[in-house]
Amino acid sequence: MSDVPFAQSVASSMRACALRLKPGQDLRQQLTAFVEQHQIRAGAMITCVGSLTQVTLRLANQENPTVYQGHFEIVSLVGTLSIHGSHLHLAVSDSMGHTLGGHLLDGSFVYTTAELVVGVLAELDFRREPDPTYNYRELMVYSVAPVAKQKKTAGQ
Repeated sequence: MSDVPFAQSVASSMRACALRLKPGQDLRQQLTAFVEQHQIRAGAMITCVGSLTQVTLRLANQENPTVYQGHFEIVSLVGTLSIHGSHLHLAVSDSMGHTLGGHLLDGSFVYTTAELVVGVLAELDFRREPDPTYNYRELMVYSVAPVAKQKKTAGQ
């Protein structure tokens, strides 16, 4: 075991963006579009509440998606966001309060609303690179010059 407590730790200031999704919109596809539209290199889900009529997840240690139909409350959406690839986990509860969760995939559709707050880390760049431990593409965190400093430096 390594003596280093963290594989990688880099600090950044954060600004928040809020958005609301409407009935019928795909939760993951809309988040991906938002990240692309705003060219977010490093972001984090701060919060999400709302409801879904269909939930599509990849469950732990499963290769294929599992699809659930019905009415579900979003109780948690967490993860990292980037134009270079996002990693999101969703937890929902049914009308009996039973909760299920997993890796969010395309195919989770908003019922009444989804209210989201995304944190944008402007001084970071999240990338997905192969990790030899399990051969998955895992998060790598890079520092980047703040936008204001980039503009100032470019003009000199």
